Amino acid sequence: MSHHNEEEKNFDYVFYLVALLSGAFVGAIIDRGFIWIPVGAIFGLLTAAVFIKFLVKGREEV
Repeated sequence: MSHHNEEEKNFDYVFYLVALLSGAFVGAIIDRGFIWIPVGAIFGLLTAAVFIKFLVKGREEV
């Protein structure tokens, strides 16, 4: 009998993409200058990393 290994689909990039766009949008609407757009994007990526590490990955163990 052959064993088939099912690959897990990794959709982490979706969280990072949404966080990047959301952070950039928030940085753009605070109207303090163009420097806040990349700063908002970086904060969005950091938030997504924390979200994935603690909330999404922890769900698999339940």
